[in-house]
Amino acid sequence: MAHGLFTKKPLEMLLAEAEGENRLRRCLGPVTLTALGVGCIIGTGIFVLTGVAAHDKTGPALILSFGVAGMACIFAALCYAEFASLTPVAGSAYTYAYATLGELFAWIMGWDLVLEYTVASSAVAHGWSHYFQNFIGIFNLHIPVALQRAPFDYFPATGQIGLTGSVFDLPALVIAGIVTLLLVKGIKESATVNSTIVIIKVAVVIMVIVVGAFYVNPANWHPFAPFGLSGISFFGKTVAGQTGLGGEPLGMLAGAAMIFFAYIGFDSLSTHAEEARNPKRDIPIGIITSLVLCTVLYIGVSMVLTGMVPYDKINIDAPVADAFAQVGLPFVQFIISIGAIAGITSVLLVLMLSQPRILLAIARDGMIPEKFFGAIHPRFRTPWKSTILTGAFVGCVAAFLPLRILAELVNIGTLLAFAMVCTAVLIMRYKRPDVERTFKAPLFPLIPILGILTSVLLMFSLPVENWLRLGIWLGIGLIIYFLYGRRHSIMAKLDQDESVRK
Repeated sequence: MAHGLFTKKPLEMLLAEAEGENRLRRCLGPVTLTALGVGCIIGTGIFVLTGVAAHDKTGPALILSFGVAGMACIFAALCYAEFASLTPVAGSAYTYAYATLGELFAWIMGWDLVLEYTVASSAVAHGWSHYFQNFIGIFNLHIPVALQRAPFDYFPATGQIGLTGSVFDLPALVIAGIVTLLLVKGIKESATVNSTIVIIKVAVVIMVIVVGAFYVNPANWHPFAPFGLSGISFFGKTVAGQTGLGGEPLGMLAGAAMIFFAYIGFDSLSTHAEEARNPKRDIPIGIITSLVLCTVLYIGVSMVLTGMVPYDKINIDAPVADAFAQVGLPFVQFIISIGAIAGITSVLLVLMLSQPRILLAIARDGMIPEKFFGAIHPRFRTPWKSTILTGAFVGCVAAFLPLRILAELVNIGTLLAFAMVCTAVLIMRYKRPDVERTFKAPLFPLIPILGILTSVLLMFSLPVENWLRLGIWLGIGLIIYFLYGRRHSIMAKLDQDESVRK
C-alpha cells in the first residue's frame, strides 16, 4: 500500500497520453503563449493588489516587495521552464510531481492547484468588479449597495471582520459567467481575445508610468518602509517585523507574500503545454519573457503609485485609477479604468482557462471522474464540463468572499506549488539525467535550491490563518483521495495487475 502511494508515472506514459485521441488542440505559438503569460500576470497585481499591499502592509517599500517576489518567481520560473520542456503535457506542477515524487504528492499538488486557480480567479473577479464600479461611477451610475461587494470584510484598522452592508458582489458573478462562455467556445478564440486585450493594457500600464512620473512627489516616499523591511512569522508568532492588530505580520516581506500571486501567469503557461505547437521550445520562451517583462512593469507602477499618493491615502479597491483622480487627472482615470477592466478580464480568462486543464490531467489518471472532468467537447476540443463547473464555483466564491481574504489564501497555495516544482527539478536531474531537455535551469543546483528557500520564506510571511485554511483544504483533499482517488487510480490498478502477474 505505502509503495503504491509513491508510485511514479513514467514520462513515456505522460507523453503518450498527450498524443492520444482525448487530447487538446495544438495551436499556440511563442508569441501567443507570451501574451497569455502577460495577460495573466499584468492585471490584478498592478490594478488591485498594489493598493491593498501598500496601504496595509508595506507603504512605499512595495517597490522592493515586487522586486523580492519577482526574484523568487524567476527561480521558480526557470524550474518550470525546464519541466515544461521535459514533459509538454497538461497538468503543470501536478504532472511534474507525479513523474518525480509519486502519486500521493501528485494528488496533494493537484488539489493545491485547484485551490490556487479557483481562489485566484475569484480574487481577480472581485478586482474586476471594483474597477467596473469605479468606471461607471464616473458617469454617476451606481449598482445598488446590496449588490456591490461581499457581505463581510476584514478591517485592518480594527483587526476585526465586519459586515459591509451588501448581500453579494453581482458584477463579479456576471463576469465569471461571461468568461466561462468564451472558454467553452475554444482555446484559439480565447487566446485571440487575450492577445488583443494584452496590447491595450500594456499600453495603459506604460501610460501610467510615463504620465504618473510627472506627478510623483518624493516626499510621499518618506518614510520608505513605515512597517519595516521584514514581516516573517512562524505559525502566528511574528519573529521579524511589526504585527498588525489582527496578529498578521507587516513589512516588506509580508507585502511580497501578499502580492505574490500576481505573478502566477507563468505557472498557468505550463498548463497549456499540450496546446503549444512546439512546447519544448515555446513554453520556456513564453514563461521567461512574460515574467521578466511584467516584473519591470510592476516595479515601475509601484514607484509611480506610492510617489503620487501617500500610502495611507491609497484606495484599496481601485488604487491606480483613484491616484490619478486625486492629483486632478479625471480623464486619465477614465482611460486607466478602461485598461484595468480589459486587463483584469484577460487575467480572469487565463486563470479560468488553466483550472479545467489541471482537472483534466487528474481525471486522466482516474483520481476524479473522467467522464465529467475529462470530457472534451467534440467540436471545440475544450474540457467543457469542468470549465462550466469552474465558472460557477469561481462566480459564487467571488460574490461572497472579500478580496483581502482571497488574496492571502491563494498565495500560500502558489508558493507551495513553486517549492514542489523546484524540488521536482532537483530530483529529476539526478534520477533521469538521460532524458532530453531542450531547456535547463542554469547554475544547477543553486537555482532550484534558492527557489525552494525563497518560496518557503514567503510562505512564513503570511498570516497563520492561511496555514490553517491550507491544512483544512489539504485534509479534505486527502479524504477524497483515499475514498475515491486511490481506488480508481490508473497507476494503482497497474500496480495491482503487476503484483498479480508476479
